Amino acid sequence: MAMIKIENLNMHYQTDEGSVHAVRGVNFNIAEGEFFTLLGPSGCGKTTTLRALAGLERPTGGTISIDGKTMFSEDRRINVPAHRRDIGMVFQSYAIWPHMDVFENVAFPLREMRGRMSKSALREKVLGALSLVQLDGYEDRPAPFLSGGQQQRLALARALVKEPKVLLLDEPLSNLDAKLREEMRDELSDLVKRLGITTVYVTHDQLEALTMSDVVAVMSEGEVMQESTPFDIYEAPANRFVAGFIGTTNFLDGRIEAAVNGHVTVSTSCGAMTCVPPDGAGPGDTVTVIVRPEDVHLAANGGNGSESGENILSGEVAEVMFLGEALECQVVIGDTRMRLKLHPSTRIAAGEKIDLAIPVDRCLVLPE
Repeated sequence: MAMIKIENLNMHYQTDEGSVHAVRGVNFNIAEGEFFTLLGPSGCGKTTTLRALAGLERPTGGTISIDGKTMFSEDRRINVPAHRRDIGMVFQSYAIWPHMDVFENVAFPLREMRGRMSKSALREKVLGALSLVQLDGYEDRPAPFLSGGQQQRLALARALVKEPKVLLLDEPLSNLDAKLREEMRDELSDLVKRLGITTVYVTHDQLEALTMSDVVAVMSEGEVMQESTPFDIYEAPANRFVAGFIGTTNFLDGRIEAAVNGHVTVSTSCGAMTCVPPDGAGPGDTVTVIVRPEDVHLAANGGNGSESGENILSGEVAEVMFLGEALECQVVIGDTRMRLKLHPSTRIAAGEKIDLAIPVDRCLVLPE
């Protein structure tokens, strides 16, 4: 049984310009202990979906269940309030209470629970939650005196202190600097996996989604474009939007000319290319060839594409950018600019004529 089940979730808003359909028939089944990420650009509906799951927004249609219990059903007129849902939530702003010290911030959810808890039991739970997030010894410190990373940990401790079945995280790392964000990403991922808590994470950061998640759902304009493992999302995008949003991608518009020996020949502005065949497309169809920059390399002198299983393309280097760990280059081939990444020790300069090699099995074709 899924820990979280969302069926045909819809959300409409009324604005001065009319009705906005913010979430459009979204469906999810999230397994117990799974780290599930909603990924997409601003305005795609990911945070609205999370807030509906939390009970902070009332949907206009659909059902939401947590651990087999219905939290919302428009048809059955059920809407369990947020404080009665077995969840913990960390907001983008952390929502730390500045007039309380660290201990009282974490203790607040326990004090609001039904039934009385002894002072010793409450203290044990609070200190245990602080220990989980490495804030031992900070319980008497005023909350405003914590650093950004410590405030993020405090918000996480407060979300976990009730030992909820579901943890909801709304872009919790977005306010941190790059180095601290990387550290906290690793810490957060390790913590939730160690606890085995079902987690729904909202972010627009592709690296966070790919490195932390068991399952990623890419959203656009209120709809789910693709839901799969991070590996499949990156290696086998379902459409052009997903391919473009996840990482950097070269797009080559083309037309399938022939299908031979399990591959297809596609005519593009860069010339004819042999590619992995798409599902449901054949000769005569308009398609898009996608190539990741890391899959493009310099062709060996005298290399033969047909013999090596590679597409060989000739062009002129237009731009070279040193990134430290790599050289990012743009090569003009016909009317197209091909982006590629090379080892930083590579000697290459703008204006140089070069041959590029792209393995056939790394040239994926998406039907239009």
